[in-house]
Amino acid sequence: MTGRRLLWPLLPLFGLSLLVLGSLSWQLALNQGVFIILGLGLFVLVSNYPYSQHRFFSRQYLGLIIFLLLLPYIFGVTTRGAVRWIPLGSFSLQPSELVKPLLIIIFAAYLSASQKLGGYLLLLLLPFGLIFKQPDLGTSLVVGVIWLGLLFNSRVDRRQIFGFLGVVLISFPLIFRLLQPYQKERLTGFVNPYADPAGSGYQVIQALIAVGGGGWLGQGLGRGSQSQLQFLPERQTDFIFSAITEELGVAAGAVLLLSYLWLLRRLLVVAGLAADEFGRLVVTGVIIMLWFQAVVTIGMNLGMMPVTGITLPLVSAGGSSLLSIMISLGLVGSVWKFSQSGL
Repeated sequence: MTGRRLLWPLLPLFGLSLLVLGSLSWQLALNQGVFIILGLGLFVLVSNYPYSQHRFFSRQYLGLIIFLLLLPYIFGVTTRGAVRWIPLGSFSLQPSELVKPLLIIIFAAYLSASQKLGGYLLLLLLPFGLIFKQPDLGTSLVVGVIWLGLLFNSRVDRRQIFGFLGVVLISFPLIFRLLQPYQKERLTGFVNPYADPAGSGYQVIQALIAVGGGGWLGQGLGRGSQSQLQFLPERQTDFIFSAITEELGVAAGAVLLLSYLWLLRRLLVVAGLAADEFGRLVVTGVIIMLWFQAVVTIGMNLGMMPVTGITLPLVSAGGSSLLSIMISLGLVGSVWKFSQSGL
């Protein structure tokens, strides 16, 4: 397998993204196209840099992560009650997305060198707290799941891991109390969206109408009533899967799912080829990130998961998310290339 072959599963995802975004707004599609090109450039750069060198910069990366996550509190703008974005002309930068590949690196570097759960937990607390405070529940969940997934794939004593999980479960009522009211409504609203159809259940109901209205082949590009008339909220990001199935049908949704499975297979092959524990954990972290986001977002669009604000990887509009994922895939490409060469 070559690094180029790692990109083949992305083509259907990029194609579906550009088609549907173009039907919603040509500007959305143009912006996404620009970020796809930038992302491919970053993929090439990162995949040609020896992945093993990253572990020597873990402290610097941690400092960079904290710096980036503090920027929204200084220069960010408040949008819908959250301070997540930094305006840069016609674009907005979301630092919490860009730090994901850096977090995967420092988590993998620590676990490949140490089996101490306490130190690993300390690595999580400050970045997680800064993201959660913005507030950004979706990205907080992604980071937490990456951290936990890598922990289970490490050599840390299982008794310590299950003991920690027990403490988390006991603390869950306290954690739930820390959530914003709208976050609580999102987490509980999906259970019975029709109990509050104009409030917490509105997004889920509109998404289900869009998915059900598309049929096998869809209503046609630009003809989706829910997405074009903007009944479907966040149609270009959180609920883009519903927009795709409404306009292009269940068949397009199946193509999207098969593309993710194709990508997963390629990533699992690379994880098996990794020359060392650090490389294996880096690839594992990328797999966890992509699949958690994909499963949660698609489940959210189908009314099977709570609305968390997580985007659909490589498909949803958003430069920060796309660049973050392409950097992460570049790390995978580097693991493949330099594991094969023995460097």
